[in-house]
Amino acid sequence: MRITDQLRDAVAEALAAAQAQGELPSAGASEITIDQPRDQGHGDFATSLPLKLARTMKMAPAVIAAAIVEAFPNNADVKKVEVAGPGFINITLADAWFQSQVEAIRAAGSEFGNTDSKAGQKIQLEFVSVNPTGPLHVGHARGAVIGSGLANLLEAAGADVTREYYVNDAGNQMRVYTETLYSRYMQAAGYAVPLPETSYPGEYVAEQAQQIFEDDGGALADLPKEEAIAALYKPGLERNLALIKTDLEDLNIIYDVWFSEQSLFDSGRFDTTMKELEDDGFIVDRDGARWFASTQLGEDKDNVVIRSSGGHTYFASDIVYHAEKFKERNFDQVIDVWGADHHGHVARMKAAAKALGIDPDKLTIILNQLVSFKEDGESLRFSKRKNVIVTVRDLVEDVGADAVRYTFLSRGAESQMEFDLDLARKQSPENPVYYIQYAHARLSGILRNAVEKGIDWADGDVSLLTHDLEIALIRQITALPDVVDRAADRLEPQQVPHYATEVARALQRFYDACRVISENEDDLPVSKARLKLVEAAQIAIARCLSLMGMNVPERM
Repeated sequence: MRITDQLRDAVAEALAAAQAQGELPSAGASEITIDQPRDQGHGDFATSLPLKLARTMKMAPAVIAAAIVEAFPNNADVKKVEVAGPGFINITLADAWFQSQVEAIRAAGSEFGNTDSKAGQKIQLEFVSVNPTGPLHVGHARGAVIGSGLANLLEAAGADVTREYYVNDAGNQMRVYTETLYSRYMQAAGYAVPLPETSYPGEYVAEQAQQIFEDDGGALADLPKEEAIAALYKPGLERNLALIKTDLEDLNIIYDVWFSEQSLFDSGRFDTTMKELEDDGFIVDRDGARWFASTQLGEDKDNVVIRSSGGHTYFASDIVYHAEKFKERNFDQVIDVWGADHHGHVARMKAAAKALGIDPDKLTIILNQLVSFKEDGESLRFSKRKNVIVTVRDLVEDVGADAVRYTFLSRGAESQMEFDLDLARKQSPENPVYYIQYAHARLSGILRNAVEKGIDWADGDVSLLTHDLEIALIRQITALPDVVDRAADRLEPQQVPHYATEVARALQRFYDACRVISENEDDLPVSKARLKLVEAAQIAIARCLSLMGMNVPERM
């Protein structure tokens, strides 16, 4: 049992004992939370339970806190329990408990930090899902990193996670792209065919057309235009998906499922779902089009699902896709990571879920805000117009995948952010990516040095770890399972980079004050104990880097 669970049980036991003794009145149930204070002077853990109980008990929080502290059960892991401030209860753990955690972390190894708080939950995470019409623009990188970082967290918390990319291969943008590809193909064949008025201007389309032309020997040039466009659809789609997959793999992102929008139509699922909504009265005909009656579910307006031209809207296929997620694959929770420009789509998507008999609370939509880039102190402006496309690949080649991942994970999705390219390129402690990875490399170097010196620390006595900064470092690294649970519960992957930075800082303070490998033979027992601590800290930092999807360097 984790220490936070033990303390929660102890507080509950103390509360019940105080009530049984008549020191406190009975009260309705109140959740007992155990938190880590920012200020170490406030103990290792604290609870604000007395503040929550004050109103129902009609007593001062400090009086309630004193009664709970008085009834707190004896526990060898707890050094001190005391009332603080207006009614907080601060709990300080015994050094022996922290010392024991060094061995526990070493035993857990790469599994350290894993929990079971989400065990048994089947969760689908859909992210990026941009049109398969070319390489990923740099603006898509943030959602990609947030989605993959969140997936890692949820898995660490015990969930069965499916990472999914929704391939919009049945929409109008694929038609625009394929028409552009046709014009480029005909140009490769020597014909002066202009680009369509609406087209994709990037040079990559011309390169793809040239490749296809060389592969098929120009056979499509003799076909009627519509037949040639239809024939170009598959090779164009395959090339674009290959580009996207490569871009994502460069960011250390691998998907479990690539789900085709077109499959919703080929399987009949689209018609079946639309019929279901129609039978339930949620599809209405008006102005030659078919509408989803969102107003019946509290929305301000209805939304078109089938245009008067007969074509479906993006919203229509999205309804069907979400029905498939919940009704066919039976996910317990679906999390979509979308760009902030999709904010108007959220409420109607939840309304559609409700119309389909799906609990809308099982659908969570995270909107990631825009990113701006700064270089030499000035903001950069990127644009897709006039053949100017700054891709994810450009960014990764410039600053590296680790810097991209850390930077995008370091801020909450709802916050606008500025990406400092100069800082991301720095190979110095000023760059938090370097700082954290260097901490791991330094720990690895210490352990290699010990091996080279013939030191076997397996029999090290962790009870010798009594220095304040040793205990402070242990305190920091033992928090990882709670960080994982809290971040997974709140869907806040940004908590991991913040935590990793704090661990690296605690390590630096320890390293500056506590010599690990001493040349003095008399200090060997302490050296062995500290090597165990170094090993535990290395495990914790490696785990953080893995959760963030970053490289774990042994040397730098």
